[in-house]
Amino acid sequence: RLDAGKTVHPLDAAILRLPHISNFTDFMPLEQHPLLGVRYVESTRGLGAPDCIILPGTKNTLGDLKWMRESGMESAVKKHAAAGKPVIGICGGYQMLCRKLSDPHQVEEGGEMTGIGLLDAETVFETRKQRTRVTGTVQRLEGIFAPLNGVSVEGYEIHMGRTVSSSLEPAISLAREEGDVHGDGLTDGNVFGSYVHGIFDSDELLSGLTRILMRMKGLEEEAAVFDLAAHKQREYDRLADLIRSSLDMQQIYNILDKGIQG
Repeated sequence: RLDAGKTVHPLDAAILRLPHISNFTDFMPLEQHPLLGVRYVESTRGLGAPDCIILPGTKNTLGDLKWMRESGMESAVKKHAAAGKPVIGICGGYQMLCRKLSDPHQVEEGGEMTGIGLLDAETVFETRKQRTRVTGTVQRLEGIFAPLNGVSVEGYEIHMGRTVSSSLEPAISLAREEGDVHGDGLTDGNVFGSYVHGIFDSDELLSGLTRILMRMKGLEEEAAVFDLAAHKQREYDRLADLIRSSLDMQQIYNILDKGIQG
């Protein structure tokens, strides 16, 4: 894929630009990866034939699910999944992938909705909002995502839903900062969902995902290795150099040391 900067990327990831999309920072690591061309898509015409579709977080899961249904995007995602290509849902996007969503307390719009149905699970919206940092290990991914088992992840949860399945095992063992351990996420073949925001910040997981996508295209997997932490440090160093060259740092140090003299 060719991005706006005329850089050729062997992989094409399409992130759905939902009407109430949230947590854009989840996808910064993907945007920085040299092998990934990342597009934000808001119509079936613009979707094309990406290597991976990602359903992001949203401030209104039920409303955005209606939009997907009315715009034809739901059908396009199902067609993509039926072709064996990866579909990943994060938080609200994960909830949409379930077969049923229930809102008994009218947290969003109330009532029940049939989900996209790519994961055999049900999401129930609750009045208590989960806000916590989490760390964990991928443990029960199956299908094309199986190579990610054993990878460490960390991030945060911020949602008001609980997703349960009677047929699928949780894909990630997570520990919240309060200390309790719980299961998160589900996978079924080429479909994976998780509540963890920031999950792509894991170097292991991002490199593993790009290797999976490269393999599916018949490309060299080794080229998928990317040190995100080192990339971030280089960017921080560039920012620091720019600040030093643009400001009178000695004067700033003097102010920090002695305060502003009136």
